[in-house]
Amino acid sequence: MHPEAQLEALRVEHDRLDDAIKREARRPGTDDLHLAELKREKLRLKDAILEMQKGSVTIN
Repeated sequence: MHPEAQLEALRVEHDRLDDAIKREARRPGTDDLHLAELKREKLRLKDAILEMQKGSVTIN
């Protein structure tokens, strides 16, 4: 996958997780464990995006 396409895919997934987190937080009876997992994954994606932007990640 081309680096720009890979970066865009990460951004799209990051935005999807952001929406899922907002929906989960508004839902009555929110599952705190699930919400925490979503937030961790969103943070992992953010870190990957930043690393790619710095150019310090080797892309296969």
